[in-house]
Amino acid sequence: MSSADLYGELRPRAFAIAYQMLGSVSEAEDVVQEAFLRTHQTLRRDEAISSPRAYIATLVTRLSIDQLRSARARRERYVGEWLPEPLVTGPSPADHAETADSLSLAFLVLLETLSPRQRAAFLLREVFDYPYAEVADIIGTDVDSTRHLVAKARAHVQERRPRYHASRQQREELAQRFFAAAEQGDLRALEALLAQDVVLHGDGGGKVPALVRPVNGRNRVARHLVTAMSVVAPHGGVRIQIAEVNGLPGAMMFDSQDRLFGVLGLDIADGEIQAIHSIVNPDKLRHLDSVSDLGAQIRAARRSGSDT
Repeated sequence: MSSADLYGELRPRAFAIAYQMLGSVSEAEDVVQEAFLRTHQTLRRDEAISSPRAYIATLVTRLSIDQLRSARARRERYVGEWLPEPLVTGPSPADHAETADSLSLAFLVLLETLSPRQRAAFLLREVFDYPYAEVADIIGTDVDSTRHLVAKARAHVQERRPRYHASRQQREELAQRFFAAAEQGDLRALEALLAQDVVLHGDGGGKVPALVRPVNGRNRVARHLVTAMSVVAPHGGVRIQIAEVNGLPGAMMFDSQDRLFGVLGLDIADGEIQAIHSIVNPDKLRHLDSVSDLGAQIRAARRSGSDT
């Protein structure tokens, strides 16, 4: 099999592993490229690879572990709450992610609480269904240690993992009503769609005005959403395009020049929105579309207002 054929066949799984390890599309793409480059170099040296699938999975996982360890230090210094880079259904890396049920933003944030090796062992075993012996080979440990890593990670995840059960149709209908109410700034309509203990998460990375910490509660979240829309509207208007974000309902938000400035993901259960993840850090949106410099516009408007 040629390197090109190998890349076409194994890249989807490789990207899925790297993205769920790192929560970053750009970092996952870099890891996948490096793994295939090393594989190509190995083949050019006429070194035998008995199982390309296992070889690529091992390289991607180990590179991701190393990347995650270095990323942890950067995320500790991150301004505000850190959220993953979103995947949006369409002609993007999302097409290659095989495990939509484990792609939710809430789940990826929860995985951040695991150690890099726990995260790798848990994902390989529980999400990608690798046998324990193969997981042990991939992460470089023995089977007993692997079982312990997976068990500890599984208990941690099950204790904290939110359960959002709703049919696809129910989710899509509720999302349409939510985004219509948000566009209209209809506070009462928004409140009617939110769970009593709904949580709003925001990630601006210090580059766009955003939440410093999560907002809790139906009334507070609804008011914050209405206020946010009123702040954004004077800077070119808002066009909301409903989309699937990390396997769940969401939307992409564009300005009047059709530039992306935000992605919202919804977690829905029991006929209500349980959590909202808002990502407006432009660095986390560049893989999706051309990005608006909304932060600079808002800051300039604020400075202008203060001078008058």
